[in-house]
This record gives sequence, C-alpha cells and structure tokens, in this order.
Amino acid sequence: MELRQLRYFVRTVELGSISQAALDLGVAQSAVSLQIQKLESELSTRLLQRNPGGIEPTEAGLAFMAHAQLSLRHADEAASAAQHSRLSGVVSVGLAPTTAGLLGLPLMQAMRTQYPDIRIRLVEAMSGHLGQMLNGRELDIAVLFDGHQARRWSIEPMLDERLFVIARADASPTPLPTRLGALADLPLVLPTPRHGLRRVIDTALNALGVAPNVVAEVDSLYVLMDMVNHGIGASVQPWAALARQPDAAARLRWSELEDEGTARRNLLCSLSEDELSPAALATRTTLRHTVSQLVSNGHWRGVTPLHLESR
Repeated sequence: MELRQLRYFVRTVELGSISQAALDLGVAQSAVSLQIQKLESELSTRLLQRNPGGIEPTEAGLAFMAHAQLSLRHADEAASAAQHSRLSGVVSVGLAPTTAGLLGLPLMQAMRTQYPDIRIRLVEAMSGHLGQMLNGRELDIAVLFDGHQARRWSIEPMLDERLFVIARADASPTPLPTRLGALADLPLVLPTPRHGLRRVIDTALNALGVAPNVVAEVDSLYVLMDMVNHGIGASVQPWAALARQPDAAARLRWSELEDEGTARRNLLCSLSEDELSPAALATRTTLRHTVSQLVSNGHWRGVTPLHLESR
C-alpha cells in the first residue's frame, strides 16, 4: 500500500469524482483509477461505487477513509519534520538551454522556499557536455536527452517534447508545414550535428529521404532564435525554445510537426543513489515536482508526461 494510493482515494471521495481528483492532483485520470483499483485489489474489497450524483464510498470505503486521512496527516507531519531539519549543502544541477529557459527560475524559487540552506549551482550547457560533467562527478543532477554516456547514473524518463517549426511571423510559407517532408525547401537554422536535437531531426528526415535546406548551424540557442527573429531561416525546436522570447506570439509563429519520431525525450539523470547527498536527493524530488507543476499548469506546453508523479 502506497501513500499515493491513499492520497488519490481520499481526494476522489472528497470531490466525488475521479476526473476532478485527477485534475486537482495534476495527474492523468487513468493513473487515479489504476491506483484505486490496485488499492481495492490489495484490500480485497470495493471502496467506491458510482451513482447518478458521482462517486461515493461504500461502507468499507467510509471505514477506510478515516484511517487513510489519519495516515496521510501523519505522513505530512513526518515530511514537515524532515524538511524543518534544515538540509544544507551545495547541489550542482545541469540543464540544457531550452530546459533552463523554462525550468531554471521555478526550480531555484522552489528550492529557496523549501530548502533555503541548500545552495544550487546551476550549469547551462548542451546535453552532451552535461553528460560528460555528470560522468566526471562535476554535477549531481541533470536533465538530459540521451543516456548513452551513463556511468553509474540513476535515469528516469520524465517527458517527451514534441517538435515545432518556428519562423518569423511574416515569413513564408503560410501556413507553416506540419510534416517533415515539406521542409525540403524551407531555409532552416539548426543546431550542429553533435547536438542531440539535431540527431533527432536528421534521423527522422533520413527515414523519409528528405534533405533539409540548412542555411546555418548554430549551437547557441540565443543566437539561433535571434536569426529566426531576423528572418534568416526557420528552425525546428521544442516549444520550450520560445520561453525566452518576449512577445513571441506577436513576432513568431509556429506549427507542430505531426510525424512519428519527432519528439525529444527528457531524462532526469543523477549520480547513483549511494552517491547523492540528502540535499541532492531533496533537490531531485523538488525538480521532479516543479516539472510536474509546469506541465499541469500549462507553462510547459507541447509535451507528453511520462513519469512525473511524486515518489
């Protein structure tokens, strides 16, 4: 029996709806249903029943509810006691430029609120370089797009970022293509081939036999997006690339690519469990929760969550 199951059950009873509970908890409805089913299976009894007014607890559910609420209260008190023990230390976190534009500030704010004595050292660099730093034990945690370099890492898939064609608002063609096959004649500004995103794009284009019209290769996201803003070419990027673009809706336009294989997986990578300090473990949990909040409140768009539930 898991605290997550108790939390899902209690919130469902309180709101009288699985869908409303899922929305309130920031998880998929199917996840709430599955965990409640597992709970009922473990207890070998029915806890909830449907009626015209929504979801209601059975007699067994009512009896279970009081104890579940008490258990959750005790768990919250235990967590609060642990948090107030004032964890301290320095934790190094690595983020790629697109990720840092969305996650960097919210993560720092969350850490200052929850763990004011933990100092975060934030490194922004390309995913491949961050992987090398993680192997060199220069980082504790990083959000990466490829785990092939892993040397005793803990790796957790977080989400898939869908890709978008991004161009200046007055650039042609109109509308922007939604298929890779239509990119052949579109001037593109892309990262260099050593960049993980470029490898995703090239692999998808090669599968279709499409040769892109690359007019420039730039590994600086700032410079690349500046070139797009000046109409030098369009680019293929995750939605997060727009995070640092003021007035993006007025100056840029974008269209989501619909082809299979046009997504970039984000991995939450860290040193192995036995190498992480308590401060680093707390930071990893906070990072995961911050990402979940950004996705659920719509601040991180164009993504498919994978494993964002709190653990």
